[in-house]
Amino acid sequence: MKNKTFKDADKALDYIKKLYSDNVDYLTSAFDSFANGKIPDKRVTACYPYMRIATEKATRNDIRLSYGFVPRPGTYETTLTRPDIFDHYYKNQIDLLLKNHGQPIEIGVSKTPIPIHFALGEDFYLEQDLDEEQIKAMPSLFDQPDLEDMDDQIANNTHIVKTGEPSPLALFTAPRVDLSIMRLRHYTATNAEHFQNYVIFTNYQFYIDQFTRLAQDMMAPTDDANEKKERSEYCAFVEPGNKVTYNKNLSNKADEPGYQLGRMPQMPAYHLKREDGSGITIVNIGVGPSNAKTITDHIAVLRPHAWMMLGHCAGLRNSQSLGDYVLAHAYVREDNVLYKDLHPAIPIPALSEIQLSLEQAVSEVTGYQGYDLKKIMRTGTVATVDDRNWELRPATYHNRRLSQSRAIALDMESGTIAANGFRFRVPYGTLLCVSDKPLHGQLKLPGMADSFYRQRVEQHLHIGMRTMSLLREIGSERLHSRKLRAFNEVAFQ
Repeated sequence: MKNKTFKDADKALDYIKKLYSDNVDYLTSAFDSFANGKIPDKRVTACYPYMRIATEKATRNDIRLSYGFVPRPGTYETTLTRPDIFDHYYKNQIDLLLKNHGQPIEIGVSKTPIPIHFALGEDFYLEQDLDEEQIKAMPSLFDQPDLEDMDDQIANNTHIVKTGEPSPLALFTAPRVDLSIMRLRHYTATNAEHFQNYVIFTNYQFYIDQFTRLAQDMMAPTDDANEKKERSEYCAFVEPGNKVTYNKNLSNKADEPGYQLGRMPQMPAYHLKREDGSGITIVNIGVGPSNAKTITDHIAVLRPHAWMMLGHCAGLRNSQSLGDYVLAHAYVREDNVLYKDLHPAIPIPALSEIQLSLEQAVSEVTGYQGYDLKKIMRTGTVATVDDRNWELRPATYHNRRLSQSRAIALDMESGTIAANGFRFRVPYGTLLCVSDKPLHGQLKLPGMADSFYRQRVEQHLHIGMRTMSLLREIGSERLHSRKLRAFNEVAFQ
């Protein structure tokens, strides 16, 4: 189909949907015939839609926004995928480009092939019904994923535009997005369509158990008018295996059992959904910076409005008590997983909207206000390391480094999550709970957590969820700070 120009975002989106659907249908139909024994007489190829804008001016109507405009006159382009997931996102980006530049948007079919694995989607296991000969024939008949189309050079500000080529319009190409959509299903056992715009990461199952109890309670029917109003904020709850429980106060839809899980995934995700996608997703990422980088690498393509870490940490100050909170405003990054993409010497700034919302949520949930907040919360630097047994290193070395940095807590995930938020332009924050104090003789051992600390899990989660509600009220336009944007930035948020 030919390329077309549009001055209306809805019509442009409709054409994107048609181009994507037609090309995916062509691939899936050819694959079905191939799986049934009919070998194509030629290679089967279909390509992603593209969006392009050419402008002679780089002015914008609203200079407060950090996105929605190109940095200088020229031609800009990106490939597009999964309009079923990104329909609202694409429409918003198109609206802003039309508003800021007054030039039509061009939509057409790119030269970037859709790999057959991505066309079939995350619910399809490609090789399950193919014999050995068919599997061997696949690469010569259908396009396979190509890693050259899936790097993060644009996000890392290392992409070099070749002479005569358009500049990038978005941080991620369509194949890179599709790869992450597939990986999210693998790591979390939930489909990308269920992920919400406000994401909580945790490193303990306690938080997941409490989140599940709260979410199931919200979905349960009630005759109490006040409770029904409170519960009406969320429309559904999704658990690993795409098990969907609908809010019985809003809908008569039958719950969906999802698919059978042979085992729990590496990083299970749970989604408390709102109709507009502005609900809360929580992911148990386990322990360590590698998991933290892996999951944020992939959730970033969904362009969430905020993510934060709620987890446990080692308190480094003698004045801290088990169960105290730590609000990170800076990070010492020794995670050793992001140094090739974002050097540890690059500062990760605190984002005021996130920090103020976290502090307000702590105050509201705990009842402490103003100066009294210092009784249960410290604001300061968090050190993130990649060695769970960091306590076994020479104490003198650690005391000097941690003291010079003025660190007040140490963990294995927060710095990585914040740094990847900075790298991918996703607003980030950290609120930790002190679970041990190794430098002061209180090690994390069986039975160490007393009842006071155990009570903190429920309170901590309520603080995180309240923070997300406050951020939602602020609005995505204010959350996506100009602090996160580079000199030569892409137009898409």
